[in-house]
Amino acid sequence: MAAPPLLTPTPNSLSRIVVASLIGTTIEWYDFFLYGSAAALVFNRLFFPGSDPLVGTLLSFLTYAVGFVARPVGALVFGHFGDRLGRKRLLVVSLVMMGGATCAIGVLPTHAAVGSLAPVLLTLLRLVQGFALGGEWGGAVLLVSEHGDARRRGFWAAWPQTGAPAGQLLATGVLSALTALLSEAAFASWGWRVPFLLSGLLVIVGLWIRLSVDESPVFKAALARASAGETEKPPLVAVLRDHWRDVLVAMGARMAENISYYVITAFILVYATEHTQLAKQTALNAVLVGSAVHFAVIPAWGALSDRIGRRPVYLIGAAGVGLWAFPFFALVDSGSFGGLVAAVTVGLVLHGAMYAPQAAFFSEMFATRMRYSGASIGAQFSSVAAGAPAPLIATALLAEYDSGTPVAVYVIAAVVVTVVAVGLAPETRHRDLGGLPDDPTAATAPQDGAAAAPAGSPGTGRASASPRPAGSRRGPGAGRRC
Repeated sequence: MAAPPLLTPTPNSLSRIVVASLIGTTIEWYDFFLYGSAAALVFNRLFFPGSDPLVGTLLSFLTYAVGFVARPVGALVFGHFGDRLGRKRLLVVSLVMMGGATCAIGVLPTHAAVGSLAPVLLTLLRLVQGFALGGEWGGAVLLVSEHGDARRRGFWAAWPQTGAPAGQLLATGVLSALTALLSEAAFASWGWRVPFLLSGLLVIVGLWIRLSVDESPVFKAALARASAGETEKPPLVAVLRDHWRDVLVAMGARMAENISYYVITAFILVYATEHTQLAKQTALNAVLVGSAVHFAVIPAWGALSDRIGRRPVYLIGAAGVGLWAFPFFALVDSGSFGGLVAAVTVGLVLHGAMYAPQAAFFSEMFATRMRYSGASIGAQFSSVAAGAPAPLIATALLAEYDSGTPVAVYVIAAVVVTVVAVGLAPETRHRDLGGLPDDPTAATAPQDGAAAAPAGSPGTGRASASPRPAGSRRGPGAGRRC
């Protein structure tokens, strides 16, 4: 039975989808990054008192890392139901869970009030945050990717990615304003709670906008095919059976992107204040400036990936971050605000070259009825090995060597992994998301010399389905219509 025709969204409807995804991801990342900034600045004293400052910070970052451990679990659960029920429903659930956990942190008693129960409750709420964020990213980028056309998918799909710097900007800005307006004692007593409680208002706005958008037409068409009697396997089983190489590519691609980001935005608050002896306000302001520039360049990098490909842009960012690692710490060590701003800003611009094409790149690797699972698993499982321990490892290296040099080497090692992973991946920018077969074993990639459709036409680069020889091996991206 033929699938229903896909409806091309109007510019207004696509813009509404982008705004809904952007605001939702901004709120989610605001909640997540707010915790990271608070962990670096105040949680070490409120929830882990009596420790050496760096030891307290390590313990604080340990609860920070717990959120990353929960993200793969969220990816599995949200991915499964997102591929079965739709992207929109699961995005609403993730937003409510994240906002509720963040508000609860805002009213949490500290160690002085309830003793060791305080860090336990803090850790549990961090787990909820991580679980929710594990399901948020995949659904948000897919909702945009599946509404847009292939010619500008990199640009449009990059907008939900700007939710990360927007959330960082919002979280850092609120904390920066509070630390500037309040005394140290007032901020430690009650001021730190204000940005967590503000999350409740943001969630209400986010829900109002997110509930107003429609499900993606690509998913609706795939759901209609399934309703017509086409057999389908559980999304997780299909991903691990048919796309395990793509999952490994996505995980490797995330290593440098994830590690560099948390070194630049979270660890830098520790390094600048504890090692370089800069004021907290100075470090926060530097991250604030860098995040604003980061927000601006991500759509530009996404647009460039539409012109030259996802892989070249991603590799530019990875190589750039590796080359910038040593100058980054040299500029921070200068002790000047200008040097700190330059270090963070250039680092985030280069990071954006990896982060911007990531949404379209990962979306284009998987078929519709396993896309939420595949993209989420690839993105979030890597966070356990990359983003979760990054501030911990960086802080431990600083405590051991009293220098940023080992941290720079750590970032460069991650870059090597990412360059290899992306170098082995196929280019995906011309793929038709509606044309990727739900069962990759039923089709093969086009042979060399196969006729291609005109650039920008529907189904660009798609090949007719043909049986896959039994026992044939499939590399990353093989077995699909491309």
